[in-house]
Amino acid sequence: MCYRTRLNAQLEEIEKSFDAYFEEKERYMPREEINGFSHSPYPVIVDESPGHIQFYNWGLIPFWAKDNKIQKATLNAKVETLNEKPSFRNAIKNRCLVIVDGFYEWQWLDPKGKEKQKYIIKPKDQDIFALAGIYSQWKNPETGSEMGTYSIVTTEANELMGEIHNNKKRMPIVLHKQDRKKWLTSEDYSAFAFPYETDLVADKC
Repeated sequence: MCYRTRLNAQLEEIEKSFDAYFEEKERYMPREEINGFSHSPYPVIVDESPGHIQFYNWGLIPFWAKDNKIQKATLNAKVETLNEKPSFRNAIKNRCLVIVDGFYEWQWLDPKGKEKQKYIIKPKDQDIFALAGIYSQWKNPETGSEMGTYSIVTTEANELMGEIHNNKKRMPIVLHKQDRKKWLTSEDYSAFAFPYETDLVADKC
């Protein structure tokens, strides 16, 4: 799965890489490690506004949710079961790009995972890249405030990630640069499931 990412690039580099502009530049802070369970605002590009970078909270909250407790279970969404899960079913067509310059995963060094080796992973050919995501707009029934939320879409691990994420063998869908627009506009999300993959490199942390 994917619960920790890195986005340490400069704002101008991100805008240039995605040909898009931050709507709220003052909110962006480079960070070496982002923990998904903090559900903090994070830079994404949504299909309805591909020229802008906005801040959505990690952990999709479906429109029908009465509170935000579901977020801890929706950091990731399996591409194979998107249309089966009530949490994601209504968000299948709501596509977003989750902007990162690396993501972290832990390799189990023993059968129970008591000893682990941390890795930072990224594509060979992209310094700043996009993970496939889906999103939802949620209105808090108590306060009336609205919030954009998202999940990172995952797939079966490729050979490299199978060796690293050796307990569950999953990985986020890492998009080729030329496929960013296709993810935002394509009806067929299954086309991005493994064996769709990007050449990745992993370094020990």
